Amino acid sequence: MMKNTFYLGLIFCLFGFNASAQFKRTAKGAQYQIISTNPGAKIQPTDVITFNAVQSTESDSVLFSTYKLGQPIKTPLRQSNNVADLMDIFPLLSVNDSVIVKVPVDSVFKGHEADMPPIFKKGSNIIFNVKILQTQSLEAAMAERNAAMEKIKAESEQLKASESASIANYIKNNNILAKSTPSGLKYVVKTAGLKPKPQNGDTVYVNYTGRTLEGKVFDSSIEADAKAAGLQQPGRTYEPINFAVGTGRVIKGWDEGLVLLNEGSKARFIIPSALAYGERGAGADIKPYSTLIFDLELVKVVRVKHDAVKPAAKAPLKKKGTLKKRVAAKKKN
Repeated sequence: MMKNTFYLGLIFCLFGFNASAQFKRTAKGAQYQIISTNPGAKIQPTDVITFNAVQSTESDSVLFSTYKLGQPIKTPLRQSNNVADLMDIFPLLSVNDSVIVKVPVDSVFKGHEADMPPIFKKGSNIIFNVKILQTQSLEAAMAERNAAMEKIKAESEQLKASESASIANYIKNNNILAKSTPSGLKYVVKTAGLKPKPQNGDTVYVNYTGRTLEGKVFDSSIEADAKAAGLQQPGRTYEPINFAVGTGRVIKGWDEGLVLLNEGSKARFIIPSALAYGERGAGADIKPYSTLIFDLELVKVVRVKHDAVKPAAKAPLKKKGTLKKRVAAKKKN
């Protein structure tokens, strides 16, 4: 509660909140107070606006904050659909204006009162604190968006190229003779099993240790490997994990690679980020565009019944004597 109160106190100070000022009311019942230090042209119906916002209850519980997220909201103006979208408020503002809006909870949940969260009380208000940062035409906003997307695309291509070079260096420096699949998965079978390969849908039991290309161990089902790497996994049961292969339960590199191994095989997978966690990464150890190395053993396969592939239908055999009869008929003619 102290943290939430601090956030609201900070916003009120920034916006110059005047508790004694009179609130005005919109046709839909929202109350608002505008704090304007340098009023300019009002926001137009065709504008795209960028703004910061804090949403809270009357008891100072912060529900949402763009300040906390570190990312303001950008949206085109549109016709108001409900009192809480503030579309009736924005045309009253200019760039750099701030506004405090009180939206009746009863109006927001009218007709579906049962959906009202316990944090709200009947007759109370949702408080919005909004600061207008920028207005743009739709064309300017689209141009800015396209430029940002092109920049992201260029950066992504650079990172992909850098990742490919890193994989090539890793393979060269470690003298690895790896097979490759069309998708970019590279794998080395260290010990080949003698039993058949799994098929999609079969349940596989796998022991593994996962590393980054730099050698950082981030996960292991093998206790000795985890301890040697100083990996902290409280409550972890060290045993093979199991899942139905080919069902999306694991990263794509695993689903693709495991069906290439015979049951009982030990192998190393070199999995590019496109078949792992991609541009998002996963936690502190797996950064965006990280290639992952897995040393694993396909311990066991529990097979399900697969539909047998039906042989191609053969053309019907001609009846015996048919050809001879035709030849005889021709001689008579």
